[in-house]
Amino acid sequence: MPNNDDMKKLFSQRLTSIMQEKNINQVELSKVLDVSESTVGKWILCKAMPRMGIIQKLSDYFNVGKSYFLEDSHSPTEGYYTDPEVAEMANKLKNNPDMRILFDAAEDMSKDDIEFVVDMIDKLKKREGK
Repeated sequence: MPNNDDMKKLFSQRLTSIMQEKNINQVELSKVLDVSESTVGKWILCKAMPRMGIIQKLSDYFNVGKSYFLEDSHSPTEGYYTDPEVAEMANKLKNNPDMRILFDAAEDMSKDDIEFVVDMIDKLKKREGK
């Protein structure tokens, strides 16, 4: 079980990452959550953790599971991939032994990029007669 400082650090990293990905700043997020800008700043600086009700609001707003903010796992079904289509594709890569190596590489790829790579591999296999 992670200690409180580890939880704050993980939460801060995940919040910062998803804010950058979704192009939202602290002021905008504070308005969405109905909290002060300084409160959001404290979360980002690992000075405080939000209550579970706020974490639920964050999860709903960013369309990820609460575990995205609270658990150090890389499971696409737990909100690691914020786009449901990309999460589904990642699950296929993860569960296909021939493409398993791509699962970790696909971590930060867009849906189009993943489709391109999978298509390229399929074409190479056909060319090689596999």
